[in-house]
Amino acid sequence: MYNNFKKLTLAAAVTTAAFASQAHAGGYQVNEQSVSGQGYGHAGRSSNVEDATIVYGNPAGMSFLDRAQITAGGTYLNVNSDIDNATSQQTGVVIAGGNPVGGTSASVTGTNEGDMVPGTLVPFAFYAHPVNDKLAFGFGVYAPFGSKADYEDGFMGRNQGNYTEVTVKSAQPTISYRFNDQWSVGAGITYNQVEGELHRQVPVAIPDGVGGANLVEVDSRVDGDDEAWGYNLGVIYQPVPETTLGLTYRSKVDYTLTGDFKAVAPSINVDVTDDASLDLTSPETVNFSLTQQMSERLKLMFGASWTRWSRFEQIRVDGRERGVVTLEKQDYENAWAFGTGGEYQLTPSLVLRAGVTLDFTPTNDEHRSVRIPSDDRRVFSVGAGWTPTDNLTLDFAYSYLTERSTQVNQSKQDNRELQPGVESQVTSTYSADYKNEAHGFGAQLTYRF
Repeated sequence: MYNNFKKLTLAAAVTTAAFASQAHAGGYQVNEQSVSGQGYGHAGRSSNVEDATIVYGNPAGMSFLDRAQITAGGTYLNVNSDIDNATSQQTGVVIAGGNPVGGTSASVTGTNEGDMVPGTLVPFAFYAHPVNDKLAFGFGVYAPFGSKADYEDGFMGRNQGNYTEVTVKSAQPTISYRFNDQWSVGAGITYNQVEGELHRQVPVAIPDGVGGANLVEVDSRVDGDDEAWGYNLGVIYQPVPETTLGLTYRSKVDYTLTGDFKAVAPSINVDVTDDASLDLTSPETVNFSLTQQMSERLKLMFGASWTRWSRFEQIRVDGRERGVVTLEKQDYENAWAFGTGGEYQLTPSLVLRAGVTLDFTPTNDEHRSVRIPSDDRRVFSVGAGWTPTDNLTLDFAYSYLTERSTQVNQSKQDNRELQPGVESQVTSTYSADYKNEAHGFGAQLTYRF
């Protein structure tokens, strides 16, 4: 059973890593790299230069800052999910000598509590330093991708997946140069670390000795990590002082995850471990935004982001001993997100913000998973910035995210050799309606030197 359990667990590992690590547009996108930007829905991410978070938003914007500054903060995410109309089934057969010798079919019992994403704080920190009126450099640490889904132990869809956690942490040194009052360019190198862990309960059909079969579940767990390099490019154009256009490109990042897995089922004497690797490419993204100063107090912004999700056509896992152990179709589509927002300078020390974002999913009904059961989303944001002194600004924001109701119809077939000439074949299915929403509470501090 060693090689067959290896095949099963690696397939699940790649599915999780690929979905969660690449969840940049759709899925569980980590957009929390600026609380000031969160207040207006990140609509002016590439064009609105407010503080040191522009290191991430658009590296070209650092040269528009008038002095050195540091910005640090975070957003606390509270995700809620409702799961309704759930059904799950296991159908197993035992094959000996090429012929079926026993089989069974049963509904999977369990719960569907939802709220499988625990509350999470997403922190960030940036530093920007203008050297003169043309040259600036900066540095940032942040989380560009991340996902966690922790279902209850008795989750009805546990045969498809019951625990997923993937985090990516990035560090970005950055430089920008301003040619004149209108044009500025910038570039940053990103060093990225990815870590992941997942669990799944794998069904197995065992002969019962009287012409039938019993179904048991194997606890399968995997973890892995890798590090890789990428880069960001940005340009800002100011045709007139009141109008700013920004364009940012974030490169793809190539990972090769390596890790360990363990599959355990004492009732059938399964206790195996091994290692494996998978190649994973997160897609490149392009962000364009416009910031327009409408009056002395009012500023409006519009932004659009495109992600090349069509790179993600399939999942391929290579085992240490067996070569290609799984090949799964994903067929993602390129995805867009659009945002609009604004700022109003209520008093010299207080600015108010609001914004709306539409984020379209790259997933499709055929391959949607319990690990990332997401669909198109709408995000409504409000925020405020308070500057009690010239050197200090405190920003606060709140966002409400609601996703379109969606459905998961997932099926897995697990075939494995129980002993020479005897094979277990089990098909497990899970179907449910999902409705997801999230609340984001952000706070950040900017200090200028």
